[in-house]
Parts: sequence; structure tokens; C-alpha cells
Amino acid sequence: MAPTSLLHTLDKTFAEVEQRRATYQPTLALREVGVVQSVSAGIAKVTGLPNVGYEELLRFRGNLYGIAFNVDAHEIGVVLLCDDALLKAGDEVERTGRVMDVPVGYALLGRVVSPLGEPLDGKSTLVGTERYPVERPATAIMDRAAVSTPLQTGLKVVDALIPVGRGQRELILGDRQTGKTALALDAIINQRDQDVICIYCAIGQRASSVANVIARLEEKEAMDYTVVVVAEGNTSPGLQFIAPYAATSIAEFFMERGRDVLIVYDDLTNHARAYRELSLLLRRPPGREAFPGDIFYIHSRLLERSTHLSEELGGGSLTALPIVETEAQNMSAYIPTNIISITDGQIYLSPTLFSLGVLPAVDVGKSVSRVGGKAQLSAYRAVAGSLKLAYAQFEELESFARFGARLDEATTQTLDYGQRIRACLVQPELRPLSVPEQIVVLVALTSGLLTQVPLEQIPTAEAQLHQLAREDLKASLMERLYWAQPLSDEDRQTITAAAREVLTDFTKDS
Repeated sequence: MAPTSLLHTLDKTFAEVEQRRATYQPTLALREVGVVQSVSAGIAKVTGLPNVGYEELLRFRGNLYGIAFNVDAHEIGVVLLCDDALLKAGDEVERTGRVMDVPVGYALLGRVVSPLGEPLDGKSTLVGTERYPVERPATAIMDRAAVSTPLQTGLKVVDALIPVGRGQRELILGDRQTGKTALALDAIINQRDQDVICIYCAIGQRASSVANVIARLEEKEAMDYTVVVVAEGNTSPGLQFIAPYAATSIAEFFMERGRDVLIVYDDLTNHARAYRELSLLLRRPPGREAFPGDIFYIHSRLLERSTHLSEELGGGSLTALPIVETEAQNMSAYIPTNIISITDGQIYLSPTLFSLGVLPAVDVGKSVSRVGGKAQLSAYRAVAGSLKLAYAQFEELESFARFGARLDEATTQTLDYGQRIRACLVQPELRPLSVPEQIVVLVALTSGLLTQVPLEQIPTAEAQLHQLAREDLKASLMERLYWAQPLSDEDRQTITAAAREVLTDFTKDS
């Protein structure tokens, strides 16, 4: 072979070797592998992972996962995110080098998923979505804006007397079967056409209850803008524990893109119980009422992620409606008082009112919004400013009137007015009302137009007022109500005159 040809061949060979060396990817990788020492209900004890980090995701055989929760000198306590029956002592476990994360993105709208992001609705798997860690730091104080825009729930008693703002955290609490979930569902259904994305997180609920909620949302066409995250009561306590954090990460994806988001945690009592179960199995010392000492911290770091972002960060908001179950109307129990101190107010549902058929069974005296009128449409402040005081006076006088005492005329009028306030605040389930429909009823109530209407006819009269708001009032007036403009004296006179004409057929003398 000629020397020139040989040199050319060698140069070509060297070039190929250099190219392969530059693009070479090693097929071998270092793996840190440990061994499962024991498996209990929802947890596992692991050894042999000296460099594992707190809350790091660990992988077991069969692509099963757990979270390193207790990192001790000689043993790691792992919270399982799978059925513990699928593991046994002696199984291998390896580090993943990352924390637990969840898929996020617009592809989740209308879907029912697990806290791991796995579809539970029988539809296709989620493809091409981003992933957020389930535990993310809350927004810094300087990056937050004041809560000033209302989040309309469609419920007169809430929007008029206990207003909720976008970015607020408003607790819903009450005994079992008092309508807590129904109130939250009304708020979700009312966000249709309001450009608000909703997240419903079911924690420790029965499968039939979750299916009923999803069916109601589909019936009202609310699933188009809703994501449902489900950790049923028969799933591992680890999944129930991470469920609200995963749901919040999904919500933060939309908030960081300038969207307004409403998230419902149903409920944090089950979340606290799941965490207590895990903590006691991991031998963490119990405290008051057998809950571990950091139970306050797990809820505070969750709810602190709800906020209203500043305009520089897009101006999005995340409004939280956590639900808590009380026992025997005991609001001063450990978990309710913890979450009351974290949130910006509470809506208390009374079993007494529920048994009387006053639905939603909101106890106005025990309910409060610490944001209050700052996040309420000015039209409500103009017509409902004195309603809460008048209703509280009525409830106090009502208890004395039951003794059959002789009442003076002023007391009788107060009781009669209070009964009409209560009747007007009653609202059918899953029937949220628009702002004009609510304002027309409140104007008629505060103007005394319902005084001559018999109590049993108030629902029918109210339906006529709703029709008046939808069809007969001026479009310009309705638009001013929606855009938070003050209700002028002329506007009030217009509404009063139209309502008086509608109510002429509903008088005590007719």
C-alpha cells in the first residue's frame, strides 16, 4: 500500500475513534442499593443507603415507590406509596436521587388522577407534561399582593356575609353530614365562565362519595375546568398524606401562569389522621391528643402556598377551601383550632340548622372572613352591611322568644325581620346564583319589600326576583354590578321599584 494511502487510512481511523470517544455514553452507572428489613402497614424499614436524603424518592422492585421520612444513623423509615402487601423483607431498594414529583399542565383539566399523576378515569395516560415537586416553598412575602378581588361562591350567605377573596384561605368546618362538601361544590360550579380553574382533592374519602362528586361536576359541566386528585380511604396512608401537596403543585402551575385557581381539600381531618398513623408507626413521639408535634407544620406549609401573586409574577392567585370535620360541634379540638389559626377565616356549618332544613346550614355568628369587605363587591357592602348584625340580634332574641314571653312591638319586628333574613339565605344545593340575582334579593330584603310576604311564599317570590334580574333589569346596571362599581342611589331605586312591582302578588293580605 502506498504511503499516502496508508496515511489517509490512518487519519480516517483516528477521526472515527475521536468522534466515538466524544459521543461515548457509558452504559454502566453507579447504583446505591439497600435492603428492606421489615414491612408494616404503610411503612418499611430500610438499611444500606448511607447517602439518602430526607424526603428522597426510593424505588423498590416492580417500580414501586416510597419516601425516605425518618433518616436515622442505622435505619431509614420509608413511607410507602404503594400497597405494603407487594413488598417483603429482603427486597432491594435503590435511590432515585430526586424528590417526589407530580405531572402538571393543561392536559390535566377534566381528568381524575392519583397523587402520583396516574389516571383513574380510564382515559389515556398523561403525555408531555411538566413535573413539579409535590413539596415546594411558599411564595415569599414580597412577591405577594393584597387580596382584593372576590371569589364568588354563588351562595348568598357566603358572598353577602362571609366574603371570600381570590388568594384567601377560608376554612369550612362542621360535623358529619352537614353539607361541607356541597358548599365547596357550589363554589366550584359557580366558577363556570368566571375564568377560574378548580382543583378538587379527595383525601381518605369512600370511592362512592368521590364518584358522586365527579358525577355532579360532570352534570353541571364543571369538569371542563376542574382537576380531581383522589386518594381514597382504602389507599396507603402515604398516598393520603402527599395528596394535598400534589394537588397544590398542580394548582401552582396554573397560578404561575397568571390564572386564578380554586382548590378544595376534602378533608384535612383525614389527612391529619393519615399523618398520625404514619408517625406512630415510625415511632415518632405523640403529643396532644396523640398527634405528633409537627402536625401544625404539615398544614401550615400546605396552606401558606395559597396566595395572590404580585403583578410582576403574573398576578395569578390560589384560593384554598380546606374542609375539616368536627365532633359534637367541638370547634376547640386540636386539629380544628390548628387550622383556624392558619386560615383567614372559617365558615361553620351547624347541625342544628341542618336539622331544621336551613341549607346551607351556615352559622353566621360563628363564621368569619378576616379579609372581609376588602374582597367584596361594593354592591354587597351597600345592601348587606347591616344584615349580619340584624341576623345575630334575631338569633339571640329567638332563644328567649321560645319561652313564650310577652314581646313588645320592636322585638316582634326584629324577630319577623330575622325570620325573613333566614328564609332568604336558604338556597337549594348545586344552584349557585349570579351576582345580579343575589343583589336583587338583598335589595328587596333590606328595603323591607319582603315584610308583607308570608314566610311560606318567600321561595316563590325569590324565584320571581331571580327572573327579574336575568331578564328585565337594564344590561348597563347588571354590568356595573359585575365590574365592582358602587351601587348608586339611582340604581337602588331602580331595583327597588322593579322588585316592588314583582312582589305585589306576594302580600300577606292577598
